[in-house]
Amino acid sequence: MLKIEGVTHWSIPVNDLGEAEKFYGDLLGLKNLGRLSNNVMACFNVGDHNILLCERRELPDKPEDDRVHHSFTVSPETLNEACKVFKEKKVDVVELYYRKGGYFPGRELYFTDPSGNRLELRDPTWKDGMPEPSFDEVADS
Repeated sequence: MLKIEGVTHWSIPVNDLGEAEKFYGDLLGLKNLGRLSNNVMACFNVGDHNILLCERRELPDKPEDDRVHHSFTVSPETLNEACKVFKEKKVDVVELYYRKGGYFPGRELYFTDPSGNRLELRDPTWKDGMPEPSFDEVADS
């Protein structure tokens, strides 16, 4: 058996690299490390993870499976702020979900980037029995 020691990076396919750089850098606050020399990929960093935004060669003819997504851990305050900002900026929010069990319990905000990739902001501090306000209730508070 091989022993993998870590993750170098993971990649997200995007339709428009410039638009994606603004979304992931300006809106989500990931650290932009710059474009690769081929100028069709941009590297971003969050925590110990590097993420490559890779401009697609051609647009897909159907959307990704809705189970495929990338999840980012955030504080309760950041998730609340995201609800407000996403509503204001008209980000396509799929749902605010309260996961009571399983491997990753917590409060999860699912949304899509401009290329249609499904993303998640996860607040792991939320526990079963805590309040479960709707997305609009959080965004309007």
